Amino acid sequence: MTADVGFFKNSLGATSLLTFVILSLAWFVGFASRLFAIVRFESIIHEFDPWFNYRATAHMVEHGFYNFLNWFDERAWYPLGRIVGGTVYPGLMVTSGLIHWILDALNFHVHIREICVFLAPTFSGLTAIATYFLTKELWSPGAGLFAACFIAISPGYTSRSVAGSYDNEGIAIFALQFTYFLWVKSLKTGSVMWASFCALSYFYMVSAWGGYVFIINLIPLHVLALILVGRYSSRLFVAYTTFYCLATVLSMQIPFVGFQPVRTSEHMPAFGIVAAMQYARARVSRQQFMTLFVGGLTIVGCLAFVVYFALVWGGYVAPFSGRFYSLWDTGYAKIHIPIIASVSEHQPTTWVSFFFDLHITAAIFPVGLWYCVKNVNDERIFNCIACTYIPV
Repeated sequence: MTADVGFFKNSLGATSLLTFVILSLAWFVGFASRLFAIVRFESIIHEFDPWFNYRATAHMVEHGFYNFLNWFDERAWYPLGRIVGGTVYPGLMVTSGLIHWILDALNFHVHIREICVFLAPTFSGLTAIATYFLTKELWSPGAGLFAACFIAISPGYTSRSVAGSYDNEGIAIFALQFTYFLWVKSLKTGSVMWASFCALSYFYMVSAWGGYVFIINLIPLHVLALILVGRYSSRLFVAYTTFYCLATVLSMQIPFVGFQPVRTSEHMPAFGIVAAMQYARARVSRQQFMTLFVGGLTIVGCLAFVVYFALVWGGYVAPFSGRFYSLWDTGYAKIHIPIIASVSEHQPTTWVSFFFDLHITAAIFPVGLWYCVKNVNDERIFNCIACTYIPV
């Protein structure tokens, strides 16, 4: 009996089967729990932004992607109208259109509205799987399974991905988690291939949601933290430089983004600091490197401060957006930009929101963060930084 139990415990097939079953159940529970709106009433798009996204998707499916990019919607922002292609993140529409095209090719004829209604619940399962892979790289497969189950039923995520809520967050949260996983994987392996995949996932995130700015600031912050704590390595250099170069070029292909990655303040911190550190690190000792780094960082920081204000004053670089100022002054948007303050996710987070949105993870989050700090390595430093800034 003991031998049988040991065989089952160490069997790769049994472990894989159990992992597959748990992830499938997490996907099913996450999908089913998001269907109450259409089960109780009917399959319909609700809220204002999802309705516009649905109209844009239907237009793209009917007239083609090129026509969609050049579409002037006279019914939006009436009576001014709106040039849709250059004012939206097209990832949501392209994803639904691609699924519709694949189903049609397989002779499954489904109305585009049904695809739009069920897109967010379907992607909740993909988010659970992406979270599993991320947590597996950070800790262990067992922890990954728990994380997948937790995010599948997370109230905060569920509220942004219910059936009929056809909005950018429905696919962007998956892209966010998957980009995190690929970044951690590329950092652990130092592989150009994984870093390239990370850049492609980031490109999908850019096409889907304006929250991509968080990624392009979080990853350089992680790189800087690794350098400061003495964990610089060639793996870090290969992963970051490959990711940054490809990600910047790819993100500029989105019409709504354009030249923002090289002309706006939110993207400036990600510029080539790692290349300069690699150049210096290969030629000096560790102690000299840290002295040079601290001194150089101070000098470069002062110069960058002066140059930044000169560029902003000259109109070459756009100043920080209202959302950025709202991060430090919670009353800024309410006074200066009411339209930003009117959006719920831009409101200052209350303590009650943590418990209602995070559910059980509000209790186990500090424990997990403590274990990451206690057993720190390169990828867990990334997790600590992300966990520190995401609640803000």
